[in-house]
Amino acid sequence: MSLIHKIFPSRFAVLKAFVLLFLGFSSLVRFSLFIWDFKEVDKGLVSIARIFLTGFLFDLGTVSFFVLFYLIYLVVFPRKWFGSLADRIVTWVGFFLAILIIYFSFFGEFTFWDEFQRRYNFIAVDYLIYTYEVVKNINESYPLPILFSVLLTLVGLSIYLVYRLGIFKAKFNSETRFKQRLIATIPWLVIAGIFAFFVSNNQADWSKNRYNNELSKAGIYSFFAAFRNNELSYTEFYRTIPENEAFARIKSEFTTQGDSILHPDKNEIWRIIKNADSAHVEQKPNIIFICIESLSASFLNSFGYDQNITPTLDSLAKKSVFFTNLYATGTRTVRGMEAITLSIPPTPGRSIVKRKNNQGLFTIGEVFRGKGYESNFFYGGDGYFDNMNTYFGGNGFNIIDRGRGFLLDKNIKTTRTNIEDDEVTFENAWGVCDEDIYNKVLKEADRAFANGTSFFDFVMTTSNHKPYTYPEGKIDIPSGSGRDGAIKYTDFAIGEFLKNARSKPWYQNTVFVIMSDHCASSAGKWELDVQNYHIPALIFNAPGQESSNVDKLCSQIDLFPTLFSMLHWDYTSNLFGVDILRMKPADERALIGNYRKLGYLKDDKVMVLGDQKLANFYKWNSADNSLSPLPLDEDYLRNTISLYQVADYLYSHGGLKIEQ
Repeated sequence: MSLIHKIFPSRFAVLKAFVLLFLGFSSLVRFSLFIWDFKEVDKGLVSIARIFLTGFLFDLGTVSFFVLFYLIYLVVFPRKWFGSLADRIVTWVGFFLAILIIYFSFFGEFTFWDEFQRRYNFIAVDYLIYTYEVVKNINESYPLPILFSVLLTLVGLSIYLVYRLGIFKAKFNSETRFKQRLIATIPWLVIAGIFAFFVSNNQADWSKNRYNNELSKAGIYSFFAAFRNNELSYTEFYRTIPENEAFARIKSEFTTQGDSILHPDKNEIWRIIKNADSAHVEQKPNIIFICIESLSASFLNSFGYDQNITPTLDSLAKKSVFFTNLYATGTRTVRGMEAITLSIPPTPGRSIVKRKNNQGLFTIGEVFRGKGYESNFFYGGDGYFDNMNTYFGGNGFNIIDRGRGFLLDKNIKTTRTNIEDDEVTFENAWGVCDEDIYNKVLKEADRAFANGTSFFDFVMTTSNHKPYTYPEGKIDIPSGSGRDGAIKYTDFAIGEFLKNARSKPWYQNTVFVIMSDHCASSAGKWELDVQNYHIPALIFNAPGQESSNVDKLCSQIDLFPTLFSMLHWDYTSNLFGVDILRMKPADERALIGNYRKLGYLKDDKVMVLGDQKLANFYKWNSADNSLSPLPLDEDYLRNTISLYQVADYLYSHGGLKIEQ
């Protein structure tokens, strides 16, 4: 008896067909993605061979998990009932569902790659929770009827091919004995056991080129790996130094900048920040912060883009304090929200916005509350998405959204205001258009002004997001035609908002802060693609501030501490961010990361911390965005570790909570 027949006896004929279909189509998906981004891949023969060999092994591990339950059925189902009605129903229905699921997954990989240039990861896991927004977005972005027709046709053809080859007949007419079936099961159990206990998805990350690593993975396996590991313990997976040293290094940076540490001997960073003096009294204007969805700095003419799609922002940049060298901490909206509100380095795994124990934290909203402000969070969709309402509501913000769901925690004491149907002129999967959300901001600002209330508004836009649809006739690019149109509409809506705001009695006493949450894409061949974290940020209409370009290297976490300094506020702080304007050249730095990689950018060097306690040191060439390996700098490494280790320690030990 041949080895193939031992692994696939006649009773296992349908299993064999499924395995071959899975491996064949998975390899086809990998090859298609390889061609899709061919220019980004390292194309040496050894590298290409390793991509497809590693990918095949992960495909084999994936399919071994897929077939486990069917193997149990094949082994325990009595031989006397082979070919019975029950056997036929289980086989036909099971094969149909299995083929449908894997083909659907393979189709989904193309849409996910189009958006993120990655195999399924924790983002795909998160999207399972928010099916309404995701399904609606896919429906508005892609021709679903055609895709589903192709999918069902492919499933039908596969089943027909298996039927015509006599594979179902061979299974139903089989006389394979129990011992043969048991022996045939053993290799699959061994493979599944190896992948369950000895193989991790990280082992596909063998190359310095991120595209090679992603292509080496299996999408379904990556999905379940992300499902299991969407929160990473810093101390377990990353390099650490003694806690007292980590805190000492952080506190030393703060004291160098003039801050007074409240409890020098404790593992905390509470400190007093002084910005007022006899010549500079506190200013308390209203603050409207516009967080722009997915706006890379590279889209602005101010940074060299030649399509003129941001005339409003480019004009504002000339009249504002404009930060030209500022970097986002992450690659998703919730990571940007975390950086802005908590002013904290990115911690591995999920954003704190989506974690447990993320209420009652010391955020910028607490600083505003201490100065007598009302804090409001505006979102054009349902703030249930990505846990935004629970996070903002649980940290002292009123919620204004297009609410269909509820706050996740009924104990949250906050005011929630709905954007009503008669206030909506246009809506897509992610919410109302930017003009509609700005009109709601104007209404709420009028209300606060009438009540004599100082307000801080955090406004999250949505129009610059796939499917890139917006009201027709507003700009000269048709709705739904692509990213440039969405950016131009986003820019247009900001211009209309400011034009309307200028007619309001509260305008002269209102500061407008504008910054992106993250770049349009984090894709790139490097461990961390530095240029894909560069975002625009500006502060407009600040009292006593002349327009200027600030080219100091800085982080998203620094923007609001800088604004507080501009307003000459004294306050108690638990924030990591510092005043950009007071930065000395030696203090300039930026923090960047994704859910696994944590980077520290200083001068033209970047340290990247990875799980499995890895650390890589590079020289960054801003001209071509490349990273060249450098010998590890121990002091640089320990400074990097201290930032991320302290941030993780404070979250996990309750150190981010409001001081009692």
